[in-house]
Formats: sequence, C-alpha cells, structure tokens
Amino acid sequence: MSAKLLDGKALASRVKETVRCDAEQLTASGVVPGLAVVLVGDDPASRIYVRNKEKNCQELGIRSEVYHLPATTTQAELNALIQKLNADAKINGILVQLPLPAPLREEEVTYLIKPEKDVDGFHPFNLGRLLRGEDGICPCTPAGIMALIKESGIKVCGRECVVVGRSNIVGKPVAQLLLQEHGTVTICHSRTRDLSAMIRRADLLVVAVGKAGLVEGTMVKPGAVVIDVGMNRLPSGKVVGDVDFSSVSKVAGAITPVPGGVGPMTIAMLMKNTVRAALLQNQDKLGKN
Repeated sequence: MSAKLLDGKALASRVKETVRCDAEQLTASGVVPGLAVVLVGDDPASRIYVRNKEKNCQELGIRSEVYHLPATTTQAELNALIQKLNADAKINGILVQLPLPAPLREEEVTYLIKPEKDVDGFHPFNLGRLLRGEDGICPCTPAGIMALIKESGIKVCGRECVVVGRSNIVGKPVAQLLLQEHGTVTICHSRTRDLSAMIRRADLLVVAVGKAGLVEGTMVKPGAVVIDVGMNRLPSGKVVGDVDFSSVSKVAGAITPVPGGVGPMTIAMLMKNTVRAALLQNQDKLGKN
C-alpha cells in the first residue's frame, strides 16, 4: 500500500487566495485588515516564523506590524505593548510569538489579549467557545488539520480517532474538533500505557508531540489516516515529523508530509482568522457602506 499524500501546501494556496479576495473587499470598504506580531528575543526559529507571517501578510493585502523586543523585556513592558495594541482600532489581530524567553509568562500574555483580537485562538474565552461547539476563532493548526481532512473527503463520523499530545495549542483543540465531527476520540500523552496499542486502534491518527520518528509503520493500522504535526530538525539539518514517513506511508491510507503538510495550513488559517477578525470588529462600519 502507498498512502495518499495530503498536500497542505496546495490547499493552503487555495485558502490564501480566498483570504486575499476577502481582504481586497474589506479594503475597498475602508477597512484594511491589520495583524501585529510581537517577537521577544532572538530565537532563530521564531525569527523565521515571524518573517514568514510578514511575507504572507504582504502577499494577501493584510497590513503587518512587527514588534521585535529584546530578550531583556520585562513582563510589565510586554503587557503595556499588548494593552496598546488592544486599544488600536487599526490592529485586528495580535499574535505573540511563542515560546517567550524566561521569566516572561505566556499565560499572562494569553489572558491579556482581547478575545476578538486573539487570532491564535488561545484565549480561554475562545477555547471555551470551542469546547461548547460554538462559532468563534479557532486555533490555527487544529483548524488547518480539519480543513485538510475535509478537503480530502475523509469522513470522521463514527471513526476511532487517536490524538497523541495534549497541548492547548494542538492536542486538546483538535480533539474537540474531531469530537464535533462525531469521531470517537482518545487523547494519549507521556503517561499513556502501551502507546503502541492505542495508536494501532486509530482509523485517524494525529501526532503532535515534537519527537522525531515516534510513530513507526508497525504501530499504525493499515489504511489509517495519519496527520503528522511534528516539526523536528535533525543534526543533519533535515526537517522531519513525529512520524517515520518512510515506514508509515507504506501502511497508512493517507498521510501528511513534513514539510508541506500541516505547516502551510497553520499560516493560511492565521491569515484567515485575521481577516475574519477585521470583518467582525467592523460590522457596524461596514453595514453603513
């Protein structure tokens, strides 16, 4: 068996084209979508991510403001910037690039961003709406995963879904989204007994732990859909996922490559969230045009 590749790069291009058209319509109505990205410190990977987001904004007609703060920035200084951006009507989305250098507190920053400007979907208000199955701003990576699944015609209803990883960024939100699609969901983590046996039950497997090659072909149910969220750089410089692609692709029915799978979808959904936030924040103004 040779697994079908779930091409996130191709789907992300289509999503971004829709976002570009929506941004053009908003701009023509007098509302230019605006995204503020805050980067603290000089982590090389974070700098690359921020540049990528800035580039996408430029391509899609979204105004981008990048605030690059030194690693010595205090919590009070960072909080003051967030409050300033909260009050700026030209900024529709605020994204603080994670991880933050110690001793800055990510949770405090997450709570401080206005829910309507939380385009990452990490604020407890937005996560609460997700838990209740209500419409709202959804975390970008889980939203991208679901878009890939639906675009590929993969049915979730009634299928056994296993999520490896329980982070607030991917694991927990994607489990909720799969549950909303009537999947039977199991969440596994570092204390799960006999992880291999749990994974082998999955009709649909999502792996998001940040450990290269954690899942091998012998652990996967033949024909399963495998979503690899991992992004790990080997000493050789090669980027690989949490799934051993070589062995798993011979067993699975469908699989996301790394790179080119979930990653491009995360950026596309961030852009989509930003434009949607701009629309929601300016409904009164747009209604008068």
